[in-house]
Amino acid sequence: MTESQWDKLLRIKTSGRDDSHSDKYHYPYEPTPYSVLERLAQSGYFGKRNRVLDYGCGKGRVDFFLAYQIGCPCIGVEYDERIFESALKNKASAVSGSKVEILCEKAEVYSVPGNVDRMFFFNPFSVEILKRVINRIRESGDGQERLLFFYYPSDDYRTWLMTLDELAFVNEIDCRDLFEGENARERILIYKIAY
Repeated sequence: MTESQWDKLLRIKTSGRDDSHSDKYHYPYEPTPYSVLERLAQSGYFGKRNRVLDYGCGKGRVDFFLAYQIGCPCIGVEYDERIFESALKNKASAVSGSKVEILCEKAEVYSVPGNVDRMFFFNPFSVEILKRVINRIRESGDGQERLLFFYYPSDDYRTWLMTLDELAFVNEIDCRDLFEGENARERILIYKIAY
């Protein structure tokens, strides 16, 4: 299915890039391609009993898709109030809206619920903010297994993630075949929080 066909099926509007409130700490809104989300949903890492937290959720595409495809509850956290309003409109119309919670908060101060065990990142913010987010995730854990998924990881993200003793690399989901060219960033890196 095409991007617009998926949006129509899910009854949401998530297409297009938005740079209007981006800066050196908060990166532009750009939706994760549906082909990548299909691969993620088929990876075996998500089930109905998982609870997903999408950092920098934008208009909520990841959340509405996973809630629809897998049936798992999702939380989307977005700092940009204008984009957050678009996500709320999507929640009101989405076929999976009842399984999705959308919050307008800064990721680095958000208190992670204890029952969240999957976190998704599509380069929503700088490494400086990511460091604080990882600390918040670690502080909220009770030793349960938590997996972190980094789609299209920047060099800064990859370099910093490799230095953390509290993160263990689990796997990589290769997405290069979904797009033209050989872009090494077209992958999802999966890490586990080590308590």
